[in-house]
Amino acid sequence: MYPILRIAFNLFKFRKATKLGLWDTHVSHHYCLPVDIDLWWELNNGRTLTIYDLGRIPMALRNGTAKASKTAGLGTVVAGASVRYRKRITMFQKIEMRSRPVGFDDKFFYIEQSMWLANGDCANHILIRGAAVKNGKMVPPIELLKLVDPDLKQSPLPDWVQAWADADKTRPWPPARD
Repeated sequence: MYPILRIAFNLFKFRKATKLGLWDTHVSHHYCLPVDIDLWWELNNGRTLTIYDLGRIPMALRNGTAKASKTAGLGTVVAGASVRYRKRITMFQKIEMRSRPVGFDDKFFYIEQSMWLANGDCANHILIRGAAVKNGKMVPPIELLKLVDPDLKQSPLPDWVQAWADADKTRPWPPARD
């Protein structure tokens, strides 16, 4: 089940937090709860993706992109993700999540997120590709981002983000059906 109450709690928790600049990092803390674990008593890999929402949504409120989306009648959707899982997160373990936008191109915006253990180890890391949409059609992300920062200029994506975006363009869509 989607963690609606946890989202609501995080929105309430950060409602009066200091505003972030468009490129600033949002830091939040979360626990791995019994509803988050798999058969091995650790954070389920799919649930990890859902828990990352607990960082992205408050980040969007704090940096102004959520308000700009609403004002412009835009929706935002996840259009792709690349995840690295490196360390186990077990039940009741506390994690620090760091969420920050890293850039945009002509079609997508990119957000980097990571979960950190108390000992300083990075447990996992994700690169999200998101899209702005209106009436079922994609909108260039600069149209949304300029509502937050009217002086915004597009700059090159970090090399590792660009390499992923380029590699993903070679992936066939739709996939072959055997």
